[in-house]
Amino acid sequence: MDTIGNQESKKSLPRNAAGEKEAAGSSSKLVVLPRDVRAKRPYLVSLLLRMEWIRRASRVLVLMSLDFLGLALALMVALAIKHAILIGGFEINQSQIEHLLPFAFLVTALLFARNGLYGVRETRPGLSKVVSSLTLVTVVALIFAKVSGEQFSSYYIFYGSLFFAVIFVSALRWIYEVITGVVWRVAGYKRNAILVGKGSQIESVASVLSSDPPVRYARLEYIAEQADYKVSGLRNLGNLDALPRRLDDNQIDEVIITDPDFPPEKAVALVDECHRRGVDVRVAPTTMEMLTTKAEFVPGQSLPLFAVRPPVFEGWDFIVKRSFDLIVSTILVVLISPLLLLIALMVKLTSPGPVLFRSRRAGIGCRTFDCLKFRTMYSDAEEKQSEVEHLNETDGAIFKVKNDPRLTPSGKFLRRFSLDELPQLFNVLRGEMSLVGPRPLPLRDFNHMDEWHKKRYLVLPGVTGLWQVSGRSELNFDEMVRLDFLYLEQWNVFLDLSILVKTVPAVLRRRGAF
Repeated sequence: MDTIGNQESKKSLPRNAAGEKEAAGSSSKLVVLPRDVRAKRPYLVSLLLRMEWIRRASRVLVLMSLDFLGLALALMVALAIKHAILIGGFEINQSQIEHLLPFAFLVTALLFARNGLYGVRETRPGLSKVVSSLTLVTVVALIFAKVSGEQFSSYYIFYGSLFFAVIFVSALRWIYEVITGVVWRVAGYKRNAILVGKGSQIESVASVLSSDPPVRYARLEYIAEQADYKVSGLRNLGNLDALPRRLDDNQIDEVIITDPDFPPEKAVALVDECHRRGVDVRVAPTTMEMLTTKAEFVPGQSLPLFAVRPPVFEGWDFIVKRSFDLIVSTILVVLISPLLLLIALMVKLTSPGPVLFRSRRAGIGCRTFDCLKFRTMYSDAEEKQSEVEHLNETDGAIFKVKNDPRLTPSGKFLRRFSLDELPQLFNVLRGEMSLVGPRPLPLRDFNHMDEWHKKRYLVLPGVTGLWQVSGRSELNFDEMVRLDFLYLEQWNVFLDLSILVKTVPAVLRRRGAF
């Protein structure tokens, strides 16, 4: 390659850093440009780079092996329980497992691969995709069995195996995530990233990346459109002209564009600079991208048009979501009724006033309703709202204060673990709320909203939502609203189930709660 380079340098005059030809006979030294990663490499170098495939293949093989084990355990347990109920004693029907397992695993592996469940750690989906994929596997297996002429005295083998498959496959994958996460941390695997965009967007993305990421970042730097913008804890690189020099240091793993309105011409140049140096480029999703994920093509127009449907729950979607809400909330009320009585007693004994607080909030269609909460403040808290406005610790429409002077002795504890929200299960039973959805805000916050924020009121508000499992109070208000939009566009019952499951550890970790 050195010979080729020398021959090329004789054919053309060298260029300086600005791309201009040096004058003949100039004493300036040749400027060496960074090598484009897309250029052809020598065979040995290319072979070494291909070793990454070993890690990829290992990841896929391990995950597939765990999925196979999870399915096998699910079938064994389901059949053993059936035998115990019908005949008595635990016995595993080996021949039936050998008959069912290969087909079930083949369909599972194909669907998991299609849904990205064998992808890299940073982009691999979680519980909701596992549950939806396994449900589809069950449906495919049932249809195939009926078409093949199989006869069943009951369909327990399908829904029983699905129930245990969700448990075992999810648990094994969770163990894999924990172990590999520990291995990455012990090995010191961290990434260095540069955030590019507006200052406020940079702060939001940096906050999320730093909270509880699957991949930890050793260093986050930024380039803001306002060169003098200060982001606490991050190094300011100045303007975009500094990016190539920083990338040439070979210490940057990825560049993240945080601004939804980043100029396209600058984005193209930025991507090219990164790709020439083998640096990954990632883009934070925009509101428009969220809106167009379910856009439908409108035929018969001279200009191709796409219709953006309102993200409302109607028809079967409404029936499924409402049935899910009624069943799960009823079960929860029965199970936690002793806890509800204990909290009610605590509230009554620690401060004068009613046990329940009826917070007037905006619901579906911006209609107001009484949102039920265990009282966490003194009875005159609403009258003193104006006196504590200056203590607000968040931006946008929301009012939040960590050490609100109006809190009762038990109120801070209840809020810290979100126990004050439990009576909202009765709002769900009354049809005023859903278990999962955009959180209802007090009228004070509602009146401070911009008009584009109010799209979140197209559906029933929720007891929990993406806010609660994606940073909670650490996110700014615009980011919270964008999460609401994402939920509305991507909704399915498995997403609701996933959010409910993730809410418990989010509350126990008390991340961003106050």
